[in-house]
Amino acid sequence: MRVLAVESDAEAAASLADGLRRHGHTVACVTTGAAALRAAHGADLVLLGIELSDLDGLKVCHDIRAGGDTPIIAITNNDTELNRVLCLQSGSDDCLAKPYRFHELLARIEAVMRRFRPGRHTTTGRVISRGSLRIDPGAREIYLDNRPVRVTRKEFDLLHHLAARPRTVVSRKEIMSQVWNDPATTSSRTVDTHVSSLRNKLGQKNWIRTVRGVGFRFEYE
Repeated sequence: MRVLAVESDAEAAASLADGLRRHGHTVACVTTGAAALRAAHGADLVLLGIELSDLDGLKVCHDIRAGGDTPIIAITNNDTELNRVLCLQSGSDDCLAKPYRFHELLARIEAVMRRFRPGRHTTTGRVISRGSLRIDPGAREIYLDNRPVRVTRKEFDLLHHLAARPRTVVSRKEIMSQVWNDPATTSSRTVDTHVSSLRNKLGQKNWIRTVRGVGFRFEYE
């Protein structure tokens, strides 16, 4: 597995990388938030040290999450409930406080990756055609006016979940449960970020309507 380790302390980063490599992982290390944003797209998992020298680590976490669905484990020096909540709300899938035991980190990596292994959210069924939009669950492809629309895995699952029930209000809680399959750690902000990204990629806001205080509804002409 390709792991991106983001750690401002170069010595700590080297030690972490050595341990992960001994367990068979391919590891890239960066020491800044800017470098993390550039490298995150090529990783299967990001271990994100929140205390960074150049950027707000929570903002880096949010931006990595907004750019895709790569699993993120936040690592922080501040072991408070508020800090853990902020990490999760920023898009991390788990949060680990220093000092930690390496075997605990390995266990958390395994737990997070179980939720993201290919096939867990495999979508099957008939092709959905809604106006100029076509969703092919078998090929996991989306077309708008016969042109392909590139989306992340979670964006596809979210759009398919909504489009399969047009003009039906789907609550955020259901989306977190059915699409992310983990309502305990998935935040509404994560859902909103993915909805916003889908709207931008589809070129309009009217496909997915927000129902204030409840969730979302898929609409089409």
